[in-house]
Amino acid sequence: MSSIVEIPLWLLVLIIGFAVIAAFDRVMVPSVRWFFRRRLERAVARLNEKLERPIQPFKLARRHDMIQRLIYDPQVSQAVADHAAAEGIPESVAFEEARRYAREIVPSFSASAYFGFAIRAARFLSNALYRVRLGYQDEDGLKAIDTNATVIFVMNHRSNMDYVLVTYLAAERSALSYAVGEWARVWPLSGLIRAMGAYFIRRKSRNELYRKVLARYVRLATDAGVTQAIFPEGGLSQSGALMRPKLGLLKYIVDDFDPGGRDVVFVPVALNYDRVLEDRILVAAAHDPNGRFNARIGVIAGNAVKQVWLRVTGRYHRFGYAAVSFGTPLSLKEVVGGAGASDPTVPLARRLSREIGAIVPILPVPLVAWLILKNGPMTRADVETGFSATMRAHPDSHVYLPRHNRDYAAETGLRHLIERRVLVLRGDRYEVVPEETELLRFYANSIRHILGPYGADHAADAAQLSAPAGS
Repeated sequence: MSSIVEIPLWLLVLIIGFAVIAAFDRVMVPSVRWFFRRRLERAVARLNEKLERPIQPFKLARRHDMIQRLIYDPQVSQAVADHAAAEGIPESVAFEEARRYAREIVPSFSASAYFGFAIRAARFLSNALYRVRLGYQDEDGLKAIDTNATVIFVMNHRSNMDYVLVTYLAAERSALSYAVGEWARVWPLSGLIRAMGAYFIRRKSRNELYRKVLARYVRLATDAGVTQAIFPEGGLSQSGALMRPKLGLLKYIVDDFDPGGRDVVFVPVALNYDRVLEDRILVAAAHDPNGRFNARIGVIAGNAVKQVWLRVTGRYHRFGYAAVSFGTPLSLKEVVGGAGASDPTVPLARRLSREIGAIVPILPVPLVAWLILKNGPMTRADVETGFSATMRAHPDSHVYLPRHNRDYAAETGLRHLIERRVLVLRGDRYEVVPEETELLRFYANSIRHILGPYGADHAADAAQLSAPAGS
């Protein structure tokens, strides 16, 4: 036992190294994790005192634990067995496929990343690009929401700025968990988005196993009271008009809902802009047979550099106004109660679409676009008169007048469209540059469901708001 054993120095270093790693892993790492976890819990507790809707423990759970909980869910296990039988593969292979889907979907929310970085970045970016305004808001309805209910913000999708704008304006209410499309699954953006609590979805996937994993995650988050934000249109509107709602996420929320348990309250949210950052890309995509977005990184970088240069040289102007309206909350218990034994998903989708459409803010640029497409070339006085006539004809609509001044609002809308070379002044009349007609329609379409058609060939199809598309 006391004899001397000689070993090479490199082997001794290796043994000591492994021992240090083992000690660190078994002793130090758990202690360090516990220390920082305790600090995080205290910080979240202080933060929850300031929020209208506290951050739920589900949202703060370790990502690994949530993935394990999801893949061992009884319904997912049954879906794994069904998928294995249908595809003729071993259940172990199907199980690993489900695990891959779970890892893809489950976020890794960080309160410090969300409230320390994301909120500040959203506030800075929103105010740097736009004059942000809060449109209509049913304040009494929002305050009356049961504190124990799960809140789902249901929004129209005009721009990728929607995420940023609503995150900023809802900062004092809660931390939002977004359903984000595949466009954001690129490094390093994906890590940041996961840290903000968003979960990725494959919008066009028909894989039943994937859909079951996604459905169970949405159901678990909803049952746990996680505040969420979804876009029922499923993607950005290429025409500028409201699109028919899709049923996927809404159905996941409605399915297995227990009317005797935690309520789910939907809050309609409507956004509109004087300038959509991706407007020309969306208009071009509408004419592409495959609907592809020509958003090359070089074009995006070039535009970013141009805006920085304009700011440095003192010639930068913000892109007009951006406004958000929050409508009257809708309880899922009331919808389920009124639907009887039938599936309430379709009537729910129709009602939410109508609610969103009714509160879309009418901003200067969309209103000028609609007036000129409807009436043809107009003088500035004609446009100002058109603003007044629109407000008289639609007293319940939400027209935003900058400085509460009709004439200034008309000037603002005309100026933005002139600067972008969408309109041109010939004599004393403003008329459309022929090559930019589609872009003008893009903005007019955002409010045509409120104001009506602006031409026989481009009348709005009112049925599209009441006939949901497939999931």
